Amino acid sequence: MNIDIMSAQRPLIIAIDGHSSCGKSTFARAIARRLGYVYVDTGAMYRAVTLLGLRSGALGADRWDRELLIQMLEQIELEFRLDASTGENLLWMNGACVEKEIRSLEVSGWVSEVSAVPEVRHHMVRLQQWMGRQGGLVMDGRDIGTTVFPAADIKIFMTASVGVRARRRLLELQQKGVPATLDEVRANIEKRDQIDQGRKESPLRRADDAVLLDNSHMTPQQQMVWFVQLMGQKGFPVPGE
Repeated sequence: MNIDIMSAQRPLIIAIDGHSSCGKSTFARAIARRLGYVYVDTGAMYRAVTLLGLRSGALGADRWDRELLIQMLEQIELEFRLDASTGENLLWMNGACVEKEIRSLEVSGWVSEVSAVPEVRHHMVRLQQWMGRQGGLVMDGRDIGTTVFPAADIKIFMTASVGVRARRRLLELQQKGVPATLDEVRANIEKRDQIDQGRKESPLRRADDAVLLDNSHMTPQQQMVWFVQLMGQKGFPVPGE
């Protein structure tokens, strides 16, 4: 029996939080495709702010100009556009696609600190809530189920071992042509975990009603089976069944 999830009920909001490089974006994209929903990569939004900070000189090897970074928030325009050739939603900043630039190790080295600035988080949360105002959305990040959409219909908290995450992240960088070593990537992940969980503003934590998913030893296909089962457990129509 085929069920059209869009017509069977109001569009859902699905929040996916978790540690860096545990596959949140890949999983969220797959869910969005399965349900015919919009996917929003909030991590990419914070990376775009970081990239703009690096380009403007607010961030650098010996520079951390917080006030300049905050001032730039009013100048940034972010939009996710669908790439018809790949079916992926790509992030555009101020009229230019920045998907490759925001994945660099330089951006990765700064993004957790930038994300910890309260003014940055407040600005991004407003944008994210506006994007999800009509539902039908899958959003992943660090505080989606706790701050952005605390009443989300489904909340998932993803994690994986540091070693697994480092190897996955290195492979992703290599596929994008970004130079890096496993040691560099692992050190960056450990640093980001420490900052994300220790910051005062919207720290990374599992929402009380979020379902834990440790995907250290799971394939993408196994994760989708797990998600379909979760949909059924929560009483939502399962697409394709």
